[in-house]
Amino acid sequence: MNTINLDERLERIESLLLATKKVLTLEEACDYTGISRSYLYKLTSTGGIPHSKPGGKLIYFDIDLLNKWLLENQRKSHSQIEQEALSYTLKKR
Repeated sequence: MNTINLDERLERIESLLLATKKVLTLEEACDYTGISRSYLYKLTSTGGIPHSKPGGKLIYFDIDLLNKWLLENQRKSHSQIEQEALSYTLKKR
């Protein structure tokens, strides 16, 4: 079996296992979000991302809160905006 193919398959398996966890460490959160370790530290120190520090040292993330944070400030597609405009126009007639 090709080692590149094997590495890709292992990476996919790891990401699937990561998605089943409820609480992530800082390293796991970096892998999950694609955010660098230094930027994630900055976000935690400024209170820009929900996290926990139960012992005052190690940082943990609730995966549900992390997903909610990742999906903040969603942008609508052009078709969604057009549909809403059409619905609004038809209601005002």
